[in-house]
Amino acid sequence: MSLPKTFGVWGNIEKDAFWNILPEIIIWAESKNIELFLTEKILSDTRANKFNQPIIDSKNKISELDFMLVLGGDGTFLSCARAVEHRPTPILGIHLGDLGFLAKVTLENIFQRLDQVAEGKFSVEKRSMVKASILKNGSSLTQYGLNDFVVSNGESHRMLIAEVYVDDNRVSEYKADGLIIATPTGSTAYSLSSGGPIISPDVDSFVITPISAHTLNSRPLVVSAKSTIKINFSSYNQNITFITDGQLHEPLSTDDTVLITNSDFEIGLIDFSDNDYFQTLRTKMGWGTRGNSN
Repeated sequence: MSLPKTFGVWGNIEKDAFWNILPEIIIWAESKNIELFLTEKILSDTRANKFNQPIIDSKNKISELDFMLVLGGDGTFLSCARAVEHRPTPILGIHLGDLGFLAKVTLENIFQRLDQVAEGKFSVEKRSMVKASILKNGSSLTQYGLNDFVVSNGESHRMLIAEVYVDDNRVSEYKADGLIIATPTGSTAYSLSSGGPIISPDVDSFVITPISAHTLNSRPLVVSAKSTIKINFSSYNQNITFITDGQLHEPLSTDDTVLITNSDFEIGLIDFSDNDYFQTLRTKMGWGTRGNSN
C-alpha cells in the first residue's frame, strides 16, 4: 500500500471542536509532508481566513486525494460519503461528540490513528451504497445513500399506505407512519430505533422496516442486496416525502414509483486491525451493562 501524500478535510463547521482541532491537523500534515486540502465550505467561513490550504472545489477533486478526513458526527460522514460516491478515495471519520457507528476514531486518539494512516498501517473496509430510482412522469431521478431511504407522509402525520414488491413479487401493503429501506450500515440507525434488526456490515442485504406499523403483523423484513425493491403508493396518501440518509428530501406524488437496488460501487472506510465492530456495538448499545450502574 503506497503511503498517502494528500488528503482532504470535510467537517461540521458548526462545531467549535472542529475549529479547535483543525489547526493541529494542519500542523500534523506539515510535519508529515502530506498536502492537506480543505472544502469550499470550510474555506468560505471567516474562521478559515488564517489558513492558506488548497481548495476542494469539485467532487472530482476528491478522486485525486489519497483519503478524506471527516470531522463531525455520523451525519457529516454520510454527506461526505455521498460526495465521494463512486470515487475510490477512502474515508476516515473522526467523531467530535459521542461515539458514532461510522466515525470510528475519537479526538482522544486522532493523531495516533493519523500516524498509522501516514505509515500505511490501515485497511479499507468496503460498504455498499444503496440506489433509488424515482420514476416521475416518465422521467427518472436517482439518489444514493449509505444508511437508508425513508418514505413518509411528510408533515401531515397521516398513515402511509405503500405496496412493496421484491423482484416483482408482492410482499405486502404496508400501513405505517413510514417505511425504511436500510443497508447493513444503516441498520443501526433509524431502522434500529423502529424495531429493525442489527445487520453485520459484511451481510449483503437490505432491511425493510415499517415505522410504527398500524397492523400487528407488519414486521421488519431482511432481503438480499441483489433484490430490486419496488414501492407504489395508494391514492390515499398525501405529501409523500422521500428522504435519503435523513438529509435529502424529495416530494413524491401517489403516481410515482420508487425502485431501490444496490449501487454498482462501494464506499471505502479506513479501518484498523484493533478496531472491532462488535466492540463498537457493545459500547454504543450498552450491551452487557446493567442500566446506569458502573
